[in-house]
This record gives sequence, C-alpha cells and structure tokens, in this order.
Amino acid sequence: MSDVVYDLREVRRARYAVAAVFAVHGAVTGSFATRVPWVQDHASLSAGRLGFALAFTAFGASCSMPLAGRISHRFGSRTALRGLIALWTLSLILPSLAPNLPTLCLSMFVYGASAGMADVAMNALGVEVERMLGKSIMSGLHGMWSAGALVGSAAGTLAAHLGADARLHFALAAVTLTLLGVLACRWVLDLQPAEDEEPPPRFALPPRSALLIGAVGFCAVFAEGASLDWSAVYLRDRLETSAGLAAACTTGFMLTMAVARLVGDAVVNRFGAVRTVRAGGALAVAGGLLIVVAGHPAVAMGGFALMGLGIAVVVPLCFAAAGHSGPNPSQAIAGVATITYTSGLIAPSLIGGVAQATSLTVSFVLVTVLACGLAAFAGVLRSGDRHRTQIGRPKTAVADPRP
Repeated sequence: MSDVVYDLREVRRARYAVAAVFAVHGAVTGSFATRVPWVQDHASLSAGRLGFALAFTAFGASCSMPLAGRISHRFGSRTALRGLIALWTLSLILPSLAPNLPTLCLSMFVYGASAGMADVAMNALGVEVERMLGKSIMSGLHGMWSAGALVGSAAGTLAAHLGADARLHFALAAVTLTLLGVLACRWVLDLQPAEDEEPPPRFALPPRSALLIGAVGFCAVFAEGASLDWSAVYLRDRLETSAGLAAACTTGFMLTMAVARLVGDAVVNRFGAVRTVRAGGALAVAGGLLIVVAGHPAVAMGGFALMGLGIAVVVPLCFAAAGHSGPNPSQAIAGVATITYTSGLIAPSLIGGVAQATSLTVSFVLVTVLACGLAAFAGVLRSGDRHRTQIGRPKTAVADPRP
C-alpha cells in the first residue's frame, strides 16, 4: 500500500466504521437464516434438495474469495468495500425469488460469492486498522458480526411470526442494510496500492503460512458448526428435553460466542493470541467432555456454553494472524477464509454421518478431539502477536498522547 499518513483519530473512526460494516454483514446472514423454511416451501424442495442448494453458498464463497484482493487493488479499499458490501446486502433478495431448485442453486451461488468477497475485504481492512492501532480489535469486530446476526435473526423471527412474505421482508432488509453499509464505508480507510505494487493474482493457492493458520480456524469452525446445527438435536434426542429447552441451548451458545467476542480483545491485548487460544482450546475441550458425559440437560448446556466461550475468538485471531503473516494480506485472509468456510460446510453433514453410523455422542467425541488442536497448534498465530506489540506504523500519525 502507498505510504499515506493517517491521523490517529481518523484510524479510530475507521475502526468503528469497519465494526458497523461487520454488523451489517452479520445482519444479512441472520435475516436469511430465519426464513429458510419459507424459501424451502416457496421452491417446493425436500430437505435433501434444500441442503444441496445451500451447499452452493460455500461453493460460491470459495470461488470468489481470491478475487477480493484484486478488486481492492484496482479500486482502493474504500470503494471496493462499498461495492462489495452493497452487492452482498442486495443479494439477500435473490433466494426469495427462486421458484425451483436450479434457480435457488444459482441464487445461493451469487449469495455466497458476494458474502465471501465482502468478508475478505472487510477483514483485510480490519487487520490494517489493527496494525495501525497496535492492539487487538479483530475479536470485537467479529463480535459485532455476531451481534448483527442476532439482530437480523430477531427481525426475521418477528417477520416469520407475523407471516410476512419473505420477498417483502428480504427487500426491506436489503435496502435498509445497503444504506447502512454504504454509509459506514464513508469513514473506512481508503488504502491505495503503491505505484509499483503488482496486482494480486485472480486465483492463487494460499501461502503455506495461511494453510497452517487455516487449520486452527478449521478446528474452531468445525466445533461452531457442529454446535449450532446439532446442539438442539443433541438435547432433544439424547437427553429427551423439550423443543423449547433444546432451542434455548442453541440460542445460549450463540449469545456466549457473541459476548466472548465483544470482550475478547481485552483478553488478547493482555495475554496475546497464542495464550488466549491455548486457554480457549482447554475450555472447548472441557466443554466437549461435559457434552459427551452429560446425563442432565443443564450439564450439556454448560458444556455447549464452554465450547462457545473457548472457540469464540479463534477465527478473528486467525484472520489477524493471516493478515500479518506476509506481504499480501488479502491473499492470506482469502486462504484462511476458504478453509474455514469449507469446515463450516462439512461439519454438520459429517456430524450427521458419524451419528448415523454410531451415535451423536461419538460425533461430539470427534468435536472434542478437534478442539484439542486449538491448544496444540496455537503457536502458528504468533505473527499476530508480533505486530500487536507495535503502536502504529510509519504511515500512521504519531500516537495521540491523550488517554
């Protein structure tokens, strides 16, 4: 990037602007998730065909993520993020218009592709702001994503309760979120490439450092996907709870993750990414063991809460470490994002397959084993800690002496 000097107040303002973009991104996801049953009925799909269509979301994201760096290089970070977040928010409308399986698959591919590109662009900007501030902010940014997802899901739940047509719901949500996202982008940093900087390739394999970091993210996202999609089923089928209590377990898991992410930066700034993830891995393993041995719903719910607490900050720290690991942050972040998206895609189906062959308890033994990888391989996140100790860079202004 070009050597532009930014006032520290401008960098701080950009931090809140990027946080707002994260919240908008999450709100789209939350809005869509609550109306999946309506989309299924509108397209007249079985559960199997719906699952096939939803898989195109991850497929589209994986294909598009490497393009985000090139788009940012071509147009600058602010214009690129403004366009990509608008594309993502407006793509929310597409699934509600799909009348059959082929059109829904195409809609989900575009939906996933726009999500992935916006995801890489906003994480790359978040890493750059973190670098300039010299302290962890990525956990809080992802906490804002979780908060946005909760708000979007709450609005979607209300719309579903009122029997609102999802086409109207998605159109109103898309317009509102587009305006908010574009407005927030007005205050993000406008990073431009240096004159002699080569544009990143359209498609490239992620660097080796990103593969190692992505492996840590894979373990965390696998546990997250398994818990989100199977925690309610686990309580209902294995512990014979009511549907309401089972659903409350999933909601509690999401809230635990959101709160942990919002406060996680303070922990990371105090102890560093490596020690934080190692401690989180220990909590996740403890939670997994509680889930596996639980004979009472309260024990299992406590286990899922510990699991959420342990994995909450891992993915934000993986993005931060990837962004600091080499000369091309967008390419490294795209590599990590692709691996984590893949984990989120295969986790629910693999958990179901293992449960079908053995039992759901054995499935969460697998989750617990993977959680051990967080503690074992946390050292690959050390690149984020090295950069976090620096207060700014030459292209930022001298640190503001005020508290």
